[in-house]
This record gives sequence, C-alpha cells and structure tokens, in this order.
Amino acid sequence: MSLTLNEARAVSLRVREHAEALGVQVTVAVVDGGGHLQVLDRMDGASPLSARVAPAKASSVALFRRDGADLMRMQQAWPVVFAQIDQVAGMPIIAGAGSRLIRRGDVVVGALSVSGSSPEQDDECADVGLGAQTPSTSTPVPARASYAE
Repeated sequence: MSLTLNEARAVSLRVREHAEALGVQVTVAVVDGGGHLQVLDRMDGASPLSARVAPAKASSVALFRRDGADLMRMQQAWPVVFAQIDQVAGMPIIAGAGSRLIRRGDVVVGALSVSGSSPEQDDECADVGLGAQTPSTSTPVPARASYAE
C-alpha cells in the first residue's frame, strides 16, 4: 500500500510545527514512492526558491531509494553520472539535507524533504516529521509509515 494523503499531510504538519518552534520558515514536500508530489507546503516567509528545491529533493530520494545523505555521497563519488542523470530522469536530481525516505516495513512508500533553513535544521525538521524525535501535538504518522534507516 502506498502513502496516503492523510499520512503525507500529517508528516507536513509535524514539520511545520517543529519549524515554528525553531523560529524558521521552511517548505515541506512529501512525495509517493514513485516521486510524485502529494503535499507541497511553503510556510509564510519561506524562501520562494525552497518551493522548487523541496519537491526536487524529495523526488530524488524516492527515485534513488536513498536518503539525502546517502545520495550526497553518491553524487560526490560519481559526479559525471550526476551531471547527466537529470536528463534521463526528466527532472532535476538534487541531493541535499533534510531529505528522508518514508518506509512501511522494508517498502519505500514515499519521501519527505524540507528546504529553506540550515542543513542541520532541515535534517532536524525532517526527522521530527517522520516521528523520529520529539512528538508533535498533531496527529503522528501511523506506525506503519515510519522512518527507517
């Protein structure tokens, strides 16, 4: 079963709440397992460019089936491939912080990306969005859709 729209919205809400607590404005993108956008949520005051970067990062990790940190290592190891892969994919491939796979068991059901703050804050917000850190007052992502390394 794929990620539901309600699950995607719950992830986005958790990220927004945590970003507000940090005092930062970010854009959240949640995609399904095929990299197709389900939720794009740009907070008031978030960088306009973050609304383009977040969906590209989320789609990239979903298509490669690797979290942002792993994808960045791949990009460093094979720069020639990454210089051309977006032509094959038909979309920008962006490796960056704040990008996580959403898994249900061993199956990738989607991905999340946060953009617009520092890399460390983007990572922190993404982890909170997937329920890996401080619980939110909003509805959490059900246990069947969680972050797993």
